[in-house]
Amino acid sequence: MGKRVDMRTIRTLMAFLILAIPAALFGQIGISVSIGPPALPVYEQPICPGDGYIWTPGYWAYDDSVSDYYWVPGTWVEAPEVGYLWTPGYWGWRDGGYYFNEGYWGPTVGFYGGVNYGYGYYGEGYGGGRWDRGRFFYNRSESHVDEGTIHHVYDQRVEHGNENHISYNGGNGGIRARPDAQQEAAARERHIAPIASQTGHEQAARANPEQRASANHGRPTVTATSRPGDVGGHAAPANEDRTAVHPRDLPPIARPAPADSGNARADQQYEQRQSQLIAKQTQERQALQQRQEAEHRQQPNAPQELEQRHQQQTQQQAQQHAAQQQRLETRQPQAKPKKEQSHPNRPQ
Repeated sequence: MGKRVDMRTIRTLMAFLILAIPAALFGQIGISVSIGPPALPVYEQPICPGDGYIWTPGYWAYDDSVSDYYWVPGTWVEAPEVGYLWTPGYWGWRDGGYYFNEGYWGPTVGFYGGVNYGYGYYGEGYGGGRWDRGRFFYNRSESHVDEGTIHHVYDQRVEHGNENHISYNGGNGGIRARPDAQQEAAARERHIAPIASQTGHEQAARANPEQRASANHGRPTVTATSRPGDVGGHAAPANEDRTAVHPRDLPPIARPAPADSGNARADQQYEQRQSQLIAKQTQERQALQQRQEAEHRQQPNAPQELEQRHQQQTQQQAQQHAAQQQRLETRQPQAKPKKEQSHPNRPQ
């Protein structure tokens, strides 16, 4: 009986601790970088590929395996749900380092560090378009659309705010913006994490060495794309959430490049964990596919609601698998820096 009381007490304390954590911190990626990201590059927004696509601005991500920032191009992405808007991620200073606060989809745009990403994202809210009666209307003053094919447009001037290219909040030289009450409320609303096409887009950018800051000196080769994944020939998986209704519609699970830290045993253990994770995720895909096929057999004339539920299940599983891969990649063995040998003629 005593053990049960103890467990209830622990659960209660954990609940209080979770409630005490600010909502804005839940999206923080656990990699601390001592130096802030480069300035935001200037680029032209490509034309919108079709109705329902929403602009997601480019940003600097960080590859811990090579200790370098890389540019993730801005791109047009289909909203995962009608009425949902994109809140961009941003880098923020905390506890002696820069942490990335992941972006999310939600009914309103929340705080994104006051960063001026341009094209409607000028530090607060989004002025590039709005939802109205289930359709997305584009502001021609901020969004590059072909009005011959997209007819839901309007014209409204938007305040561009401070025309700087600072890419982070806080720290040395960073933006000094803080969330207001409305933005804090937005952080507590129902959210959808970046969808599969977005995570694939980021992975494609990471795979292109020309996108790294050390190679492009803050001027990446590919700054923006019309659709997710086209990053200098490094195409991301073509698994837009609106086409991948069932797990069989998803591309095969990609295996990351082999580890090469110089520690053969650590590299082997890491690759074994990768193989185990891929095998586990493959089994989970097959299990979900079998469950969905059984539901189709039970309902031969599958209603639209069933397909929508299957699509949501598939999307959630794809997002969960992408997050698991990212967490494992943060544990990849790192090469130890070589110690500089002292030279007999060098002053000590």
